[in-house]
Amino acid sequence: MLLQPAPVPAIPDASLTRAARLLPLRVTDLRFRSGETELIAGISLTLDHAGPTVLLGHNGAGKSLLLRLLHGLLSPTAGTVDWGGLDAAAARAQQAMVFQRPVMLRRSVRANIEYALGLQGHPRRFRRSLALQALEAAGLAGLAERPARVLSGGEQQLVALARARALRPAVLLLDEPTASLDPAHSLAVERQVAAIADEGVKIVMATHDLGQARRLAADVLFMAGGRLVEHTAAAFFDRPATPAAAAFLRGELAA
Repeated sequence: MLLQPAPVPAIPDASLTRAARLLPLRVTDLRFRSGETELIAGISLTLDHAGPTVLLGHNGAGKSLLLRLLHGLLSPTAGTVDWGGLDAAAARAQQAMVFQRPVMLRRSVRANIEYALGLQGHPRRFRRSLALQALEAAGLAGLAERPARVLSGGEQQLVALARARALRPAVLLLDEPTASLDPAHSLAVERQVAAIADEGVKIVMATHDLGQARRLAADVLFMAGGRLVEHTAAAFFDRPATPAAAAFLRGELAA
């Protein structure tokens, strides 16, 4: 069943600046090695809460690695990741991450969300209503009692986003969330991402879809060879500052 990408209502929240809890993000000389190979090479950047940040670059540029380092799933070889001055555990507790291939437990859609809420410490008596609220906001209420693992890939990704949204994160990291989806489900995911951003959540998203990047990005991180080549506003698409970025926008293969 393909759900129509209807407008997504926002989940009520007392604050429209949730991202301010973790920002600015300051990354200083971040490096990551695998054996003798440096995969992330001296990245430094600062992000604020002014809209979604989109990571662009060819396969192998280091986008997914950078997201995992920012989320604390990997430890850097050198350098620092500073989320608003908080320690790593406190910062990660206020983030959520959605991967290209979502992980669904062998239980209902609703129970998948309730499980995540339980890990976050929500009392059991509130989890059902919070899960249903998140599904309703995402236009997925009709899937609540269906086994999550029998859903299509697009439906699973929408559920993964709703699950992340239910946690009320300050920052949501997205690793190619529409890479393997059909156009209709890609649009539905994009609309959910935009709605989450409108709730005051900082979005940091890797994507290969230039049209999607144009529609969503407030600023762009362009990576090549494990390095941050450009960090610019959305004018990147019309006025790339480097030959590597210009070649990427023309669709040329990485050298």
